[in-house]
Amino acid sequence: MYKLNIETDFSAAHNLRGYEGKCENLHGHNYRVKVQVSGSELDQIGMLADFKVLKQIIEEVVERVDHSYLNEVEPFNEVNPTAENIARCICEEVQQRLPAGLKASAVWCWESDKCSAGYFPDE
Repeated sequence: MYKLNIETDFSAAHNLRGYEGKCENLHGHNYRVKVQVSGSELDQIGMLADFKVLKQIIEEVVERVDHSYLNEVEPFNEVNPTAENIARCICEEVQQRLPAGLKASAVWCWESDKCSAGYFPDE
């Protein structure tokens, strides 16, 4: 199995519904996202996938939430926009756009330099 990692970032505001504390108030983050893509077959030149193509896919997914109020963006208008849920949603959206033979095997979402949540669809 081969694994590739792509990182990007975005900025967004949110508030956590049902949370008792400061995070229930409107606030923002400069999120960092790392997407891991895996597969078992290399192409004829020895690559699992072109980083340029993967970066474009991930940027398209993140563009939808960049500089937004997450609570008003699907699915976060119904699902709490926690780092855990953001990681899961990014993973699912990336998976839908990947070429056959590739899998979004992990996504990490950092709210700050010291706090992140990961989503691993096969675990």
